[in-house]
Amino acid sequence: MRITELLKEEGIELGVVVNSKAEAIDFLVNLQEKAGNITDKELYKADIMAREENGSTAVGDGIAIPHAKSAAVKRPGLAAMTVPAGVDYDSLDGQASNLIFMIAAPKDGGDVHLEVLSRLMVLLMDEDFRSKLLQADNKQDFLKAIDNAEIAKFGDEVSVKKDSISDESKKSGYRVLAVTACPTGIAHTYMAAEALEKAGNALGVALKAETNGSGGAKNVLTDEEIAACDGIIIAADKNVETARFDGKPVLFVKVSDGIHKPEELINKIINKEVPVYHEERAGNTSSGKDEGAGHKIYKHLMNGVSHMLPFVIGGGIMIALAFLLDDYAINPANFGMNTPAAAFFKTVGGAAFGFMLPILAAYIASSIADRPGLAPGFAGGVIAMNGTNFTGLATGDTSGISGGFLAALLAGFVAGYVVKFLEKITEKLPKSMDGIRPMLIYPLGGILIIGAFMCAINPAMGWINTAISNWLNGMGDTSRILLGIIVAGMMSVDMGGPVNKAAYVFGTASLASGNYDIMAAVMIGGMVPPIAIALSTTFFKKKWSAEDRRNGIVNYIMGLCFISEGAIPYAAKDPIRVIPSCIIGSAVSGALSMVFNCTLRAPHGGIFVFPVVGNPILYLVALAAGSIVGAVILSLLKKNISDN
Repeated sequence: MRITELLKEEGIELGVVVNSKAEAIDFLVNLQEKAGNITDKELYKADIMAREENGSTAVGDGIAIPHAKSAAVKRPGLAAMTVPAGVDYDSLDGQASNLIFMIAAPKDGGDVHLEVLSRLMVLLMDEDFRSKLLQADNKQDFLKAIDNAEIAKFGDEVSVKKDSISDESKKSGYRVLAVTACPTGIAHTYMAAEALEKAGNALGVALKAETNGSGGAKNVLTDEEIAACDGIIIAADKNVETARFDGKPVLFVKVSDGIHKPEELINKIINKEVPVYHEERAGNTSSGKDEGAGHKIYKHLMNGVSHMLPFVIGGGIMIALAFLLDDYAINPANFGMNTPAAAFFKTVGGAAFGFMLPILAAYIASSIADRPGLAPGFAGGVIAMNGTNFTGLATGDTSGISGGFLAALLAGFVAGYVVKFLEKITEKLPKSMDGIRPMLIYPLGGILIIGAFMCAINPAMGWINTAISNWLNGMGDTSRILLGIIVAGMMSVDMGGPVNKAAYVFGTASLASGNYDIMAAVMIGGMVPPIAIALSTTFFKKKWSAEDRRNGIVNYIMGLCFISEGAIPYAAKDPIRVIPSCIIGSAVSGALSMVFNCTLRAPHGGIFVFPVVGNPILYLVALAAGSIVGAVILSLLKKNISDN
């Protein structure tokens, strides 16, 4: 498919006079209707305006590219107009726009047309090409200029090829890498990539750009390229996967900066003006080498956990508030729902909290298989949550014993690799099927396979989940205290790193099983390190520099807010003394939390959720005791500053 297959004469108008951005949009919407690309002008215009509210689609150099995915689009298409006098389109460079293309993309459709549109975006970065379009005398010349430019740059290829770097440069590796992405993944994504690669050529710097467009990631950066490069530019207005860049200099900018400031961004990387990026703020030993299987699994797991936590935290705190606001005496069996306020918090919080397992599974699968893994992962998480199985389906009983956190975890990984398998076995299909694969084959095949798998595995996972819950509930005092020591101590091992997160994930998973004492031990263990350091810098001043003492005050706040990372600068300077001291202090607090039977229904919040803690006064005692123990041990281990 060529660009001119999306742009017809009916959708072109040359020499238009418009007085405002709104008039320009109205004119182009009418052209889209005239070309037969849309079925509902008002709906399509509303979607165009919604996109404009996220930021102007005028990209500078006289170009504007309004665009939207809309249910009103019956077929992908373009409309174009030239405005010789220019129109104020809120351009980023302040210039009037005189060449405007409007893109109509189907809400749910194939991605072949996105490849065509990406080629147009690349061509528009060429000043000579823009001049030919503006000088065209008629619509035929306008279309011919597009055809000639497309053939000259891409030949008969269907997709954009990144061949602007010489073979010799490629052999020695790319010095600079880039990732570009905009919210819709249609226009700015490809323009930023082209601008960066052109600037790299002009500066003599081998540069490769990955585009995270609407059709998924293209020109994907390899592990070898990442390991060998000087740094990475992330020019994006939406989240992109960054764990792979751990340990490398990474520059984060808006996608518009990739279009307008490519030389400046590249020079910052070359001149080593960009800080090294760490996906985990502590405990990460990645050096840019190829990932091992363990690290890949951890990366996928953390992608799921990071997306799950807002549901767990927001929902969990609201549920905890419901119990705080309720009156137990009204109806003990309905505690949490007895008063209107409590019922509101419990209902809304429960709705959010209930999504934790599907979200976990969905984003693990998405980390493995990119966007196509999302739907199968979510479906698998829902089946894990409901405990659906074949026996129940055969008898008409769709309820079952939930497989819980472990089942959702398994669903995410299985769904992700199922989609990867489907991608592999369908990659030999004809090019004409490319649009069907992500929209039909991957979701349908993925959901079908993960559904059958989870229905088969759910009884076993439910049994395991029940056994773990019964074991935790049946723990004797000694075992519970030991568990409190372990999970709280783990929170201080790397203060935000893999060990810390493993303990935190265990605590949040226990919430779903009704074991609230574990979460209490986890949170108190994470609060101790910053507070212990703050106490030491306050009461043992001779052990610390003036700068350490000043910064130590902030750690009181960070510790009380359950932000363990406040201790990282101190641990980095003196890990031999700081980390063991904090681990011991956290372990003491975790043990006392278990001894005092403290419970916590909210997975975050620090001192702000203490009112909903079971036995809050004794919880404060446990926190104070562990913090003091950690501070005293640390101060005894450290020498006076004059002796260091």
